[in-house]
Amino acid sequence: MPVRAMALAYKIMVEQQYIDLFTQCETMICSHSADALNSKRAEAFADFERLGFPTQKLEDYKYTDVSAFFAPDYGLNLNRLDIPVNPYEVFKCDVPNMSTSLYFVVNDAFYTKAQPKVDLPEGVLMGSLKEMAKIHPELVSKYYGKLAETSKDGVTAFNTTFVQDGVFLYIPRGIVVERTIQLVNILRADVDFMVNRRLLVVLEDGAQAKLLLCDHAQDEVNFLATQVIEVFAGKDSVFDMYELEETHTASTRISNCYVRQEAGSNVLLNSMTLHNGTTRNRTHVLLAGEHAEILLCGMAIEDKNQHVDNHTFIDHAVPNCTSNELYKYVLDGESRGAFAGKVLVRPDAQKTSSQQTNRNLCVTKQARMFTQPQLEIYADDVKCGHGATVGQLDEGALFYMRSRGISQREARLLLMFAFVNDVVDHIRIDALKDRLHLLIEKRFRGELSKCVGCSVCK
Repeated sequence: MPVRAMALAYKIMVEQQYIDLFTQCETMICSHSADALNSKRAEAFADFERLGFPTQKLEDYKYTDVSAFFAPDYGLNLNRLDIPVNPYEVFKCDVPNMSTSLYFVVNDAFYTKAQPKVDLPEGVLMGSLKEMAKIHPELVSKYYGKLAETSKDGVTAFNTTFVQDGVFLYIPRGIVVERTIQLVNILRADVDFMVNRRLLVVLEDGAQAKLLLCDHAQDEVNFLATQVIEVFAGKDSVFDMYELEETHTASTRISNCYVRQEAGSNVLLNSMTLHNGTTRNRTHVLLAGEHAEILLCGMAIEDKNQHVDNHTFIDHAVPNCTSNELYKYVLDGESRGAFAGKVLVRPDAQKTSSQQTNRNLCVTKQARMFTQPQLEIYADDVKCGHGATVGQLDEGALFYMRSRGISQREARLLLMFAFVNDVVDHIRIDALKDRLHLLIEKRFRGELSKCVGCSVCK
């Protein structure tokens, strides 16, 4: 059998195991979820049967063979058995001067046995997506699955097919949530394990909030996490979302984030990968109202055989909107990085301002970086630009620093730290910004980057 035919047969076999699993366990999956989530399940399953897992033949996935990560025999907690861990006991986040409203997701279930002591403003909803869908079915149904179209992406279809719970954050009109909301995703299992997470965020007109997402793995087994995030930013709303990944080299994360912004909204998305195995982030932003602004930032620090792939798409659908992107990678060892960013300016989107920047540092000759910035412009009164660089440490700067008595190792660390610093400077939480500076320095030094008092970070 030709190699290509063998590969196709293997892909079909991998997909078939999940098709069979859902067919056999559909009743169980639905019984442990809610109607709003179940209403999308049959359509998503049909789309998954049609699409299957993405392969590198697809332009959007050319740098990461996503389908290969679903081949192993993972455990799934479809019967929603309790996981023997109290995250409020094992996780003690000690970021100086940053007080957050702290919530947890253990694997792919929102932890409900304990809640933060600090109350959120009246009308704000933060909790289990499954339970919120039962209490507020019309509200959840209005938004769930409306951005994450299963007909266009196999991973989104797979996640929607198997997801049973998640997190729902709702900020009513005009409400400002001053305290940062922190959501910690903890992976916990004794065997190789798969989780399917979901996050639905809705900010009504004039609402404001900051959300910090932290990914941690407690056990040294192989984890595969699929994640779908939907963010609705209403008129004149302000929303910051920071993602900090600190797992381990046996973890795989495949995340799709969908954002819709109305007129005058301001959204900041900052994704930072400090330690991982394989990470594939896809961000799709629709600027649907005039004078909307989006700032996309990303940073990856990699060594060994780690892999980080960020894929972004910004759709300027209306006039007078602004988008800025800044992604930086530091690649050591035999690590691999990829960035593919596309900005689409539609014919009516006059007065668009867009800038896309990708800068990459390959510390070793074995490290590899693939970058593909793209602009697709159909309007004539716009200001758009993009740029990408791949290089090594500045030998002249190294020589200058060594001539001033700085050791070669310390000089290299200082240059790498300075290289990623501007991504951190876009953080709009001062305490988190200061903490990230410390964690990045520790990461470059090869030290454990876990927070003081936290027994989860590896």
